[in-house]
Amino acid sequence: MKYDLIIIGGGAAGFAAAMKANELNKKVLIINDNNNVEIGGTCVNVGCFPTKHMLYKAELIHKISNNIFDGITANVKINYEKIVEEKNKLVENAREEKYKKVLSNLENVDFVNGKAEFIDNNSVIVNGEKYFGEKFLIATGSKTFIPPIKGIEKVKYLTNKTALELKKIPEKLIVIGAGALGLEFAQMFSRFGSKVTIIEATEHIMGGVDNDFEKMMNIYFKKEGIKIIRNVKIKEIKNKKILFENNETMDFDDVLIATGRISNTDDLGLENTNIKLGKKHEIIVDKYYQADENIWAAGDVIGNPMLETVAAKEGFFAVNNMFLEEKKKIDYDLIPYAIFTDPQFASVGITENEAKKRKLKFKCNFVKIENLPKALAIKDTKGAIRLVVDSESETIIGIQLMSPMAADIIHEATMIVKNKMNINEVINTVHIFPTLSEIIKLGAQDFKRDITKMSCCVE
Repeated sequence: MKYDLIIIGGGAAGFAAAMKANELNKKVLIINDNNNVEIGGTCVNVGCFPTKHMLYKAELIHKISNNIFDGITANVKINYEKIVEEKNKLVENAREEKYKKVLSNLENVDFVNGKAEFIDNNSVIVNGEKYFGEKFLIATGSKTFIPPIKGIEKVKYLTNKTALELKKIPEKLIVIGAGALGLEFAQMFSRFGSKVTIIEATEHIMGGVDNDFEKMMNIYFKKEGIKIIRNVKIKEIKNKKILFENNETMDFDDVLIATGRISNTDDLGLENTNIKLGKKHEIIVDKYYQADENIWAAGDVIGNPMLETVAAKEGFFAVNNMFLEEKKKIDYDLIPYAIFTDPQFASVGITENEAKKRKLKFKCNFVKIENLPKALAIKDTKGAIRLVVDSESETIIGIQLMSPMAADIIHEATMIVKNKMNINEVINTVHIFPTLSEIIKLGAQDFKRDITKMSCCVE
């Protein structure tokens, strides 16, 4: 059977590509290996959607159990099996409504469940059957990177996928890796009742964000009883014990691997094409997402940033570029991202560290959330904001935010950076009082006046 486009992978990139191709009246085939990750991909099944549901529950438990308001008392009882059952139902409903039903309404799109393997640049084989395509899009996503630690192959370790399947909370949990995933899962399980220790091989957590934010997050985690051990190397894992290179040991009930992700490019028959791979197995593409003569790739399979919305945009643009004359690409400096800890951290544009690396002429600040009236009103003053500004034009080129709901607030920051607004334009934009998003305006005002001597209503 022959198609205009064959898409390998049924996640965000694959679905966005299929919807765009369907609009262009192209005959499309989606191939997805449901035994690996069900249709919908990582995000809806074992990533963004279920983890944020679980994180929100853990946050509620923490806030009720550690009430900070006078006149309110409550006792929290946890039935973890029911917590997981509800999560599973929500995932099933989301997969059904947002992917299976959407797919059934795409009149030009067929679907095959199975593992695809390239025979050559024009054909793949799935379940013993051959399919021919004029063009191909590889959108097979990513998987947990398992570090080469001695004995790890004998350990029943957890990943983001299997950790969400647990029916009971581990008494002692070790998380290896202090990036976004490691921090989120560590705080989540700690708030559900685990004693959590995070082990990080480097000196930094949070993937190397500006030091001020890293220090704050470290303080907040320590206050919650989450231990972070940095700059250590694991020698071996054996008999529910971790042996470090300094010969110290640490025991655990479960260990979660959160050391990053690598692209899913194994067993795709790429040796039968001219596709080249990078150090983390990612497919090398040009700026328009083309990997070979008639093969494109999008999403986690082409490497960082491994974000659901980025994958969808890349898939959409890849189809646009393969069938239309106008070529489109993403400006990755304008992509916001977030870490869904409590407080949340979100960033868009150029950070202070990046500005220094690029040798830009810039100025920046650091304003703590404790200066924000809404934060004082809700008694949640953890966090800060930093604006990175071009020295001459005062155009805002980057914003980093640690606060409650930072992942929601960062979209205003994204529009500011995207539209090249300067400090005065932000100051002159009226905000609702009192709101958490006022922190962006307060950050801009900090460049022009002493905000500690301002009344709440100063514009």
